[in-house]
Amino acid sequence: MNRTAVNQLRATKLRAALIQQAWVGNRKEMVAATCRTIRTAASQGAQLVLCQELHTSAYFCQQELVERHDLAETIPGPSTTLFGALAQELGIVLVISLFERRAPGLSHNTAVVIERDGSIAGTYRKMHIPDDPGFHEKFYFAPGDQGFEPIVTSVGKLGVLICWDQWYPEAARLMALAGADLLLYPTAIGWSQGDDAEERARQREAWITVQRSHAITNGLPVLAVNRCGSEQDCQFWGSSFAAGPQGELLAQAAIGEESVLLVDLDLERSENVRRWWPFLRDRRIDAYGGLLKRWRD
Repeated sequence: MNRTAVNQLRATKLRAALIQQAWVGNRKEMVAATCRTIRTAASQGAQLVLCQELHTSAYFCQQELVERHDLAETIPGPSTTLFGALAQELGIVLVISLFERRAPGLSHNTAVVIERDGSIAGTYRKMHIPDDPGFHEKFYFAPGDQGFEPIVTSVGKLGVLICWDQWYPEAARLMALAGADLLLYPTAIGWSQGDDAEERARQREAWITVQRSHAITNGLPVLAVNRCGSEQDCQFWGSSFAAGPQGELLAQAAIGEESVLLVDLDLERSENVRRWWPFLRDRRIDAYGGLLKRWRD
């Protein structure tokens, strides 16, 4: 879609849908379930639909297995063709998440934004790659190399980031400084089966709090969608949510249930909030050079 058409279609009111799902056991059934759920969201007026991280497969990164590289696919490829046709049919902007095969032995964890005419508006390759117990992503994914650039669509400039990126205020800030209208976080995060109730509560609240802080400090809405259900040692906690530009919770899904979470956004509120709280105006960009160091020894 050309930029003129994008600007003509863009509105200040936006209904978004976050698709929170559990892994059903095989790719064919999972993709079919996702398509049905996207149709449900569109039938309820969603103009922007956001899928969870790596939604066409199980979260396969709990183990380091060479054969799981076979799950990677090209962009364009089977998923972009299928979901592109669906986005065009429904007239929605759709954000999907893929294990991208860029070249033999070189893959990424990649979000693809599909415009309402079925075309690929842009991609974002996950920049921060974790390597923690149960989250062995460095074995599968190279770090992104596209920087933090919002993707221009007919519903606004989307600052798409992925999961582990959500813990880094620098990523959110750079998206905001490049003109993002909202921040989106496809996610796969959960508890280890050995975590007690108090530890589970601390982790989940930290996850929600840090992303609400990105909304506040940048004066932008945040949409975070997480998978749910149990896979091997991990219980994904769901809790997908939307926050407004002052961090206010606009909608939130349950912990353990699949959900089509709908939220109505007023994109003009960001302008007002930034006038009340002009954090971007008062940044001391002359004094932040130390941020370019790993550690200030």
